[in-house]
Amino acid sequence: MATYTLEEKDSFIVLGIGTELKSNYTDYAGINKEKESFWREVEQDGRLDALKAIATNDYIFAVNEAVNYKMMYYAGVMTGASVPEEHRVIQFPKGEYLIVKGEGKTADELSNKLTGIAFGQVLPEAQNFAYVGGPNATVEMGQRDGLVYGEVWIPVVRK
Repeated sequence: MATYTLEEKDSFIVLGIGTELKSNYTDYAGINKEKESFWREVEQDGRLDALKAIATNDYIFAVNEAVNYKMMYYAGVMTGASVPEEHRVIQFPKGEYLIVKGEGKTADELSNKLTGIAFGQVLPEAQNFAYVGGPNATVEMGQRDGLVYGEVWIPVVRK
């Protein structure tokens, strides 16, 4: 099984800019293409920089959340500031989180790799905990040695 940890976290809030993912939830190539296109858009139009400017730390969140039966995807940051309505306040619950750490050449590669390990290896093989829904996120934490490093945070419950 892939290397992972379970970590207790206090509840926290991520302020995000979102898009609805239209691909079927099993169409990983389609979903990844939509996510990459969304990131390019928010980086180029300045919305990501605007979020970074009000962030309480340097972490950049890529959040997946089901909202009203829609697959939503957000670029976000931790902040106490409020901004215009196009943003969503995403509440992460207090509790245990599955944490998988890693690195990639790009933020997209990091996100795809960590999500694949968590949902493709760790969760299917887990005997004593499970993901039961709620927002989950890939957290880009910085760069070192030319690589982007970070973690995936997925809320879990004990079986």
